[in-house]
Amino acid sequence: MLIRIAQFTTRFPRAILIGALAVALLCGIFGATAASGLKSGGFVSEDAESIRAAQMLTDNFDGAAPNYILLVESPDGVDADQVRSRALQIIDVLRARPDTAGLQSYWTAPSPAVASALRSTDGESGLIAVDFEGDETQIQEAAGELSGQVTGTADGVTVRAGGTAATFHEVNNQITHDLAVAETAAIPLTLVVLVLVFGSLIAASLPLIVGLFAIAATLAILKLFTLFTDVSIYAMNLTTALGLALAIDYSLFIVSRFREELAAGLDPRAATGRALQTAGRTVLFSAVTVALSLSAMLVFDLYFLRSFAYSGVAVVVAAAVASIVVLPAALVLLGHRVNALDLRAPILRLFGREPAPLGALVPEQTGWYRLVKRVMRAAVPVAVVIVALLLALGSPFLSVKFGYPDERVLPNSASSRQVGNEIRAEFPRADPGGNTAIVLDGYRDGRGVGEYAARLSEVDGVNAVLSSSGVYVSGNRLAPTPPGMSNDTGTYLTVTSSLDPFSPAGGDQLDALRAVDAPAPPVFGGSAAVNEDSLGALADRLPLAGLLIVLSTFVVLFLFTGSLVLPLKALLLNTLSLTAAFGAMVWIFQEGHLEGLLGFTAVGYLVPTMPILMFCLAFGLSMDYEVFLLSRIREEWLRRRAGRTGSEHAEEDNTESVAIGVARTGRIFTAAAVLMAIVIGALTTSKVSFIQLMGLGLTLTVLADATLIRALLVPALMKLLGPLNWWAPKPLARLHDRIGFSEEPAEASAPTAEPPVRV
Repeated sequence: MLIRIAQFTTRFPRAILIGALAVALLCGIFGATAASGLKSGGFVSEDAESIRAAQMLTDNFDGAAPNYILLVESPDGVDADQVRSRALQIIDVLRARPDTAGLQSYWTAPSPAVASALRSTDGESGLIAVDFEGDETQIQEAAGELSGQVTGTADGVTVRAGGTAATFHEVNNQITHDLAVAETAAIPLTLVVLVLVFGSLIAASLPLIVGLFAIAATLAILKLFTLFTDVSIYAMNLTTALGLALAIDYSLFIVSRFREELAAGLDPRAATGRALQTAGRTVLFSAVTVALSLSAMLVFDLYFLRSFAYSGVAVVVAAAVASIVVLPAALVLLGHRVNALDLRAPILRLFGREPAPLGALVPEQTGWYRLVKRVMRAAVPVAVVIVALLLALGSPFLSVKFGYPDERVLPNSASSRQVGNEIRAEFPRADPGGNTAIVLDGYRDGRGVGEYAARLSEVDGVNAVLSSSGVYVSGNRLAPTPPGMSNDTGTYLTVTSSLDPFSPAGGDQLDALRAVDAPAPPVFGGSAAVNEDSLGALADRLPLAGLLIVLSTFVVLFLFTGSLVLPLKALLLNTLSLTAAFGAMVWIFQEGHLEGLLGFTAVGYLVPTMPILMFCLAFGLSMDYEVFLLSRIREEWLRRRAGRTGSEHAEEDNTESVAIGVARTGRIFTAAAVLMAIVIGALTTSKVSFIQLMGLGLTLTVLADATLIRALLVPALMKLLGPLNWWAPKPLARLHDRIGFSEEPAEASAPTAEPPVRV
């Protein structure tokens, strides 16, 4: 296949480049509006109990499940004439909207109990709680439209928007802005690093151009998926960064091999063919590995994760296709001019040094070769120290806690964040985010409801229970019956609490509430129930996802290397590199050690989908470097073992193959890691805290993998294993040889007019 691709690209390079330009322009135009169709939910299954409870409240009890909150405040107090007038004007606007399913407010409350809950403890602010009809996209659009009309300060009265709908709207806007900032910062830095790696400005520009092509394709792919299914807004940040990073990685490998073959004396067409058969083969296996790791997220019943799976796989395919079809066409046309505009030469001559020929490399004379030789001479202490260090760095993950995200993922400047903080501090009985709703479908017996409410109010941490039979505190009825909590469809109760519903304490309280005897089958809703449903959905499918990643990666690496030992080693090392990053994430984002520096708010737990997403992505990216390194080590091993039988010189051949392989690839995979870190690390500039977490976590994983793992631990372990690295049972070895996933010998690499057909 790669021979035929090489023949095609070298025969019609101009047509391919013109076609690629047209495709990029079309993708850019089509994908320009991708953000408008993306959603910011998807953390809970649509079949979850908490979602059913919310739907019951919306359908049967107007305003019982508000998704949009307006905070009206003034130092003159909520009963001042100008405050009441402003609030009533806003209420009229809301009631005139066809998508307003329910509304409650301090100024129109049907009873003193309800009014008290919607009034702040300091008396300076009141709430207007609205339930908008529609899906996530519709309520976000409604929130954005209404916030533009009614928020702001006038006559000493300030109105700010919060609640789920406003939070999602602000997150969408923040994500779109952050993505533009990240790409603006990453692309120039990427070009600088590429120039330092290649020397030639022409060679440095090629990976970046392929990366920009991948970004355009990524946006078009995301836009296409929004026409058929729900896609998370967070996927746009990651998949565009991933598309750029992988396209640069893959093209970096191919350009480097092309220049190496040119330096070895091949003409441009032959060098292109050889680069595709070697580095191109590596790119294909790497792309398959990353795609399989990402596709494991399809097993989760949360569109937040599923959208990363299908959009991520599509992006990997786009980056790989661009690298093995479009890039070779450019290389053929450039030929030896790929080394033009050497920017390092003038600087070196200032120091009296002549630049080495671009693309030329004598492995035995490199610092990488000498480093690996020293590492393998002290293989045991090096392996022990690095493994101990990574395990120590990962130890904080043993105390990890998980919780659902709320408006605190946004910066303090965000309106919904400010409203959420105010509600938690000043409205202990009206917090729609912290309360637990219990629906008794079809049950209307007031006495039974009252007894149930009294029992619920005795649970530790419960402030009060609002029911159709009254307001209960510590088992006692302290206020008359709030109206509207019971009708022909049944009854609902509201349990208020001072505990964070997403914290472990909030989860324990929910379990205690569930344990209270109910007069009818209860359906639990609210933030604590949403959190429990989200964690349960992830825990149920996590073992299957992990098993799929391990098995698929093992099979792909076996097909790549023909060894059973190397895939096992790669799986263990990739997991080890992730432990350090996961430990750092707990230390930073859960415990808040760099809270001031990074500008996020530590809430004492991590968003549970993030470690899963990071594992799938980082596992695939780590395999990217593993495949690249092993390809050159294996190539040298096969060259040295050609014509030799038995164990003669096997130990020496293994050691030398590792040293030569790292020497030939060390500079490249280190540069690739730096470039990947720049592109993905730019996500840490995001103002959404778990996007920061993902960007920093992936960056640390990539850098640790390219330095501690690939440059030190891999050579040490391969030295200790010796020829056993390449072992496989004879039946599997014969199977691998029969499948024939290997590159052609060098002398067959030049594309010819009539190539032999391989079977």
